[in-house]
Amino acid sequence: MSKLLKVDDLKVHFPVRGGVLRRRIGSVRAVDGVSLDIAPGETLGLVGESGCGKSTLGKAIVRLVKPTAGRVEFDGRDLTRMTQARLRPLRREVQMVFQDPVESLNARLSVREVIEEPLIIHGIGSRAERRRKVAELLDRVGLPASGAERYPFEFSGGQRQRIGIARAIALEPKLVVCDEPVSALDVSVQSQVLNLLLELQRELGLSYLFIAHDLAVVKHISDRVAVMYLGKLVEMAGAETIYREPKHAYTRALLDAIPEPDPTREVRRELLEGDVPSPIDPPKGSAFGHRLGHPRYDETIGMDLAMREIGPGHWVSADPCCLAAEDYARVADAKAAE
Repeated sequence: MSKLLKVDDLKVHFPVRGGVLRRRIGSVRAVDGVSLDIAPGETLGLVGESGCGKSTLGKAIVRLVKPTAGRVEFDGRDLTRMTQARLRPLRREVQMVFQDPVESLNARLSVREVIEEPLIIHGIGSRAERRRKVAELLDRVGLPASGAERYPFEFSGGQRQRIGIARAIALEPKLVVCDEPVSALDVSVQSQVLNLLLELQRELGLSYLFIAHDLAVVKHISDRVAVMYLGKLVEMAGAETIYREPKHAYTRALLDAIPEPDPTREVRRELLEGDVPSPIDPPKGSAFGHRLGHPRYDETIGMDLAMREIGPGHWVSADPCCLAAEDYARVADAKAAE
């Protein structure tokens, strides 16, 4: 199957400056060599702890952040080397839903103006046609057309996120990057917004990059799941495979963090200890092995820890600190066969 989005060895490093002259003294390696792809109509869930680089990766894909190195290819076109002028028409095809609808919606604009703005920027329709389009979009996301003349602060958090979704689909994009779109919402509202996203995907044929820190939320919406730790992907597979057969120790730790709704059920959990290393001075070997104080950490310094295919469509970092012995033997064999 052809891919709508291809990300190859993408890096986003932010300079760290210090001293009186504000010289560059280091870099924050927010994204440090990520490769992934998304097919038309597919949802790829991207999960990891806060600060692992998920949101930066999403913003780099839509070019809100300029990549340091690597390549982002959308529908056969390389976005990383395009000027802003050449990117502008492509922005109709790649949109973003942000985490906090309070911050992402201009409080000075009415809901109609918020949704109509991208249509005006891209010169789509007459004034009357745009107003009809706004009414249709509000209806599509489950809001009354009468709300168009109200302001975002007059709506609840879930309704504001629906307005953000309406704005994102106004230009009929092919790909929508959803940056933790339900994490700021009440649990009772989260499922409503997730079901809306699934419904819009079926109707419009959308592809999603769905960013979240909660694996339980990601399972509900994703076809595949990629797990990110300290700027790198450590595991990627089909959603059912990730939940049924997680291979990487970090993936297992994230799964163990999902609350058990049945208080009478006894659950054995692997408690995650240690602190996340600094992205300014990351470990020279296995980042998660360093966090765990694993006895094989020194062995991983200078080792190629890139992901290898351990099963059909199941990729995992070739890391002896984070895999069971038999799983590491399999990826080591795959590495040797390359």
